[in-house]
Amino acid sequence: MKKSHLKSPDLYPIQQKDRNITSLGYSFMWVGMVVVLATFAIGGSGVMSLPLPLVIIATVIGCLGIGLFISLIADIGIEHGLSFPVYMRAPFGTIGTHIPSITRGVTASMWFGINTYFGATAMNGIIDILFGFNNWFICFLIFAAAQLINTSLGIKAIERFADMAAPVIILISVWMYLSLSDTAEEAGRNIWTWAENPAAGTDAFTAFLVVIFSNMGFWATLSADIPSISRFIKAPVNEKNWFKRNKGALIGNLIAMPLTQTFMIIIGGIAYIAVLNYDPVIALQEAAGGLVLCVLLLMIILAQWSTNTAANVVPAATIFSNVGGPKFPFWAGVITAGIVGTVVQPWNLFGIIIPVLLFVGGILSAIVGILFADYYLLRKRRVNVPELYEDHGQFRYWGGINLAGFISWVIGAAVAYWLPNYSFLAGFLAGAGSYYLLARYWWFRKYQQAEINDPDDSKYLGISVGRDWILDDDQEKAADSMKS
Repeated sequence: MKKSHLKSPDLYPIQQKDRNITSLGYSFMWVGMVVVLATFAIGGSGVMSLPLPLVIIATVIGCLGIGLFISLIADIGIEHGLSFPVYMRAPFGTIGTHIPSITRGVTASMWFGINTYFGATAMNGIIDILFGFNNWFICFLIFAAAQLINTSLGIKAIERFADMAAPVIILISVWMYLSLSDTAEEAGRNIWTWAENPAAGTDAFTAFLVVIFSNMGFWATLSADIPSISRFIKAPVNEKNWFKRNKGALIGNLIAMPLTQTFMIIIGGIAYIAVLNYDPVIALQEAAGGLVLCVLLLMIILAQWSTNTAANVVPAATIFSNVGGPKFPFWAGVITAGIVGTVVQPWNLFGIIIPVLLFVGGILSAIVGILFADYYLLRKRRVNVPELYEDHGQFRYWGGINLAGFISWVIGAAVAYWLPNYSFLAGFLAGAGSYYLLARYWWFRKYQQAEINDPDDSKYLGISVGRDWILDDDQEKAADSMKS
């Protein structure tokens, strides 16, 4: 193959020997990823109109639903070792991939800023209690730098931190639950029956659906770019059974994530019941003090760290590296993500950014639908991977743009916008349906796709037929940059 600006060393397909995230490690990454302020907010807003048991049921339904979508898209990384921005060259083109990818990259960077600010306030609280020093901005800079360095060391370093943080987060979360429950009881509120403004009839059903789709929309962004993480998950070679091959991802997406997300939703709900504020940092400051509060705030710090490295910085850095090309390595993408997450000043725009980002998540649900239609319905999991790295290959399309992908994205985003309470499912279905029709009956008749015309397993499948996609000798050197 000729040298190409598309062949950034950090974006080569991951080989089997370099897939070092275990099922337990991936599950522990999920434990940290779900502990963010927006998760607690879903629980807090839920108990405003519904009793906690109904909020829990809706959360479980929503988590299992989005967990299934995440698992479906994760197969792109597991089967072929491809990252999100590289595979996006198939449904959007070698140039067109940058537009939706940057949208996700900037979104992830902004989430990094929000979660870093959340963690910095907890760090500042600990330092203030222990030493009487109060400067949240210095805590923000220190906390941001620590997370970026951790991410730059590679995916294995991220997994090691998650392995350390997850048990601590689980134990402290139980402690937090008990503490907030006691506070609610002292206030004379039963956590299992109380609702601020109880909804009834159709209003209650609508509120129930809102909780379901809030949980789904919350993880819409990660469900799009999960291949950037799943490509590192260990998977059995020569395993054609989809469920067995994706076992590691399924355990994390359909067990670890729903369980942890639901528990954190409960904490957010109880925090609101206890002190009428879903932010556990504020709630705990009213419920505890001294060393107890320090330990509880430590959980918030560890959780934000785990969340940001895996769910925000890795996807954003991978995307920025894709845009920058071979001379813009992964670590440069990490720094870029940190800069973007800081310049948006999440401490000033905190109340505005979260609704905006959840809205963007709804728009990105159309991309999840497009990825599903392209990978499963049209290519049937077979991908002409070497062509993804060629400037003038089959994914060049019309000047590097796949119009079927962009038209479908606009359609899906518009539907998600007009149906905000059901944005993820609506955007997914509209994006998938329109892309399937446009690509199959129009675009791919103009631009022939080898793996569709000749769906040969031995040519176009990856790990399920024992293949490592090795493009040239430089890939062996590039693999070292992704290790820790």
